[in-house]
Amino acid sequence: MEDTMIRKFRTLAVAAICCAVAGAGLTGCTDDSDSFPFLSSHKASTFTGTKKIEVEGKTVNVSCSGKREKDGPVVVLLHGGGDGLDKMAAFQKTLSKKNRVCSYDRLGAGASAKPDGPQSFATTGKVLTGVLDELAGDAPVVLAGHSMGGLIAARYAPDHKGRVKGLVLMDATPPTMLADLTGAIPASAKGPAAQLRAQNLAVFKGENPERLAMPDGKVRSAGNIPVEVIKHGKPYLAAVPGSGPRLEQAWTAGERKWLALSGRSRFTVAEKSGHYIYLEQPAVAVRAVERVAAQVAG
Repeated sequence: MEDTMIRKFRTLAVAAICCAVAGAGLTGCTDDSDSFPFLSSHKASTFTGTKKIEVEGKTVNVSCSGKREKDGPVVVLLHGGGDGLDKMAAFQKTLSKKNRVCSYDRLGAGASAKPDGPQSFATTGKVLTGVLDELAGDAPVVLAGHSMGGLIAARYAPDHKGRVKGLVLMDATPPTMLADLTGAIPASAKGPAAQLRAQNLAVFKGENPERLAMPDGKVRSAGNIPVEVIKHGKPYLAAVPGSGPRLEQAWTAGERKWLALSGRSRFTVAEKSGHYIYLEQPAVAVRAVERVAAQVAG
């Protein structure tokens, strides 16, 4: 029984918190396109399917489907830590019935190249910019991220207001998750809770496939753009012995902090879903993305 519990919490460590870890702003991600939108961009690719592109000297695996309507955005999906674009394939297919939708494997994930060394939000942001140049060109972009992908999207958007016109955060890592974790699970903890704490502290320092270090940070404004924040409804974090209720409360409070991204933010609870909202309750996630995309298209 104990081994089963440990495996369960190891899964949580990778799929729920570390993949959803909080981080600082994507400082250093700005470029000339922030002041002069899309000055250096080119016409967006119109391919359907999966292919490899080169970004920042690295091979990045990307996938696109659907057709972009006039004035409509390109929706770009960001997977959680430990996942890849393949996990979001069904979600992408559904969304592409009404929108142009693309996804990509970050460096160190899926079929993309591995990073040369430790990554920061600045380097991850540069890769994202290169991906958007290729997949969206000068079109407005809606970023829809799950878990750690939601964190990256939320930290990227404030520095790229000229391009990112909408956000959907699906159980995204709260902006103070590192402090929340250490506050909820004390250093004196034993058993599975202690293991969960140790695993995630390591992940926050960059011991993850993407080699991405993720410190806590404040929420900055992304402008008056439509933002949908979706939180899980099934209290799966509460299963952590002794510390679960505190973790669950901290996660809920952290999700609400993302509302400060915009005066047009909306908070939703996927009542029947755990961490993977786009898999467990896809209709909720699809409606959120479609609402934001429709508002961006005007």
